[in-house]
Amino acid sequence: MIPAILVCCGAIYNLLAIAGALSFRRRSKIPGYRPPVSILKPVRGRDPGFYDAILSHAVQDYPEFELLFGVADPNDAVVPDIERLQREYPAIPIRAITTTNDAPNGKVGSLEILAREAKYGVLLVNDGDIVVAPDYLTRVVSLLEDPQVGLVTGLYRARGTSMAASAEALGIVTEFVPSVLVARLLSSSGFALGATMGFRATDLAVIGGFASIRDYLADDYQLGARIAALGKRVAMCDSVVVTNLSAGSWRDVWKHQVRWSRTIRVSRPAGYLGYLVTQATFWCVIAAAMGYWRIALAGEAIRLAAALAAMVATGDGRLYRVAAVPLRDLFGFAVWCGGLFGTTVEWRGLRFRLRRDGRIQPFGL
Repeated sequence: MIPAILVCCGAIYNLLAIAGALSFRRRSKIPGYRPPVSILKPVRGRDPGFYDAILSHAVQDYPEFELLFGVADPNDAVVPDIERLQREYPAIPIRAITTTNDAPNGKVGSLEILAREAKYGVLLVNDGDIVVAPDYLTRVVSLLEDPQVGLVTGLYRARGTSMAASAEALGIVTEFVPSVLVARLLSSSGFALGATMGFRATDLAVIGGFASIRDYLADDYQLGARIAALGKRVAMCDSVVVTNLSAGSWRDVWKHQVRWSRTIRVSRPAGYLGYLVTQATFWCVIAAAMGYWRIALAGEAIRLAAALAAMVATGDGRLYRVAAVPLRDLFGFAVWCGGLFGTTVEWRGLRFRLRRDGRIQPFGL
């Protein structure tokens, strides 16, 4: 009986995900609030489609912005692409800044340096491989016209360059996105997604700047939570960005997903345990094995409907991939189990010990 009850709980969760997806609509009119923006992009290594990603930022339909790249290694493979962008778009302030640092989270250490170099009072941070639409800046920054909004974040979908990476991309749009949509439907509490983070430099200064989160792995979560603690809202923009996943093997995907899971576990332990209820496909399999076929089939039908709704909401037109969702869900349950225990994570080729408060410590220190 317990698996059948959990299937019903999962069905309720997925119905909420469908409601969240249906409520996620693009605004037909955008306010004219468009202050100057400094785009901060820490980069390391040349991911597939890197030039197309940074090009999409240079061609923004926006009156005034600068593009600052943080490069820890002057010989990084991304440097020629940045130099090419500077040559092709000389009218846009584009700079590559050396951001060598000793922060446990090197990305945040890079952002700390970039923020000091930023010229404008509105900052936008996203990853190096993010591809955005021409109206991206307008749609993100316009939400900051409301003084009660402290940070603007947004959804993303992914493209994989291998079968394993494609499976991870499917999990992002059909598992992760529904969880975000449900959370936003039930609460406006602060958590940010690293694919898009727009905020004011003054609010960043109040929380102690990037220096205050340089020891944390989940820097996006920490930034959103700390700005929300100022009494401000974290708003969701309606521009969905695209990222490229370059994991070449299932082992790479497993390590990436377990790192992500363990990071969520230490950042939001209660929420992580709550994910057990959302593992609808796993509970449907158990319920079916115990003879509750009708409940299992109904629960899985609702689960697939939620996956389709999330794909449509994020503009992922490859709806045929929904057929692979049950298998991806079972892999996701294994990842959840892997993230339930352990304090070791691998990130950017380095191994870290993950503390209970979310801080990271390199091995050997």
